[in-house]
Amino acid sequence: MSDLKLTPEELELLASYENEEWQSVKNIQEQQESYRSYARATFRKDKRINIRISEKDLLALQKRAIREGIPYQTLISSLLHKYVTGTLVEQ
Repeated sequence: MSDLKLTPEELELLASYENEEWQSVKNIQEQQESYRSYARATFRKDKRINIRISEKDLLALQKRAIREGIPYQTLISSLLHKYVTGTLVEQ
């Protein structure tokens, strides 16, 4: 094996695979199309909104987006999506 540095999560996945714990998906073509459909729906941006937020919050969002390497509007959209789907986790 090469000198790859794997994270603990990657090591766990590798061990799981090597222990033959993985199973093939039935109807793989249908599964792939379902997930493609989900992805298209998730990334489709077909509505526009305007909101008013404080300058301080906007600057903080823009700084965070720069650290994440994404446009700030994409960051805001992602945060809203995570909130409405219940996947936004408070620290």
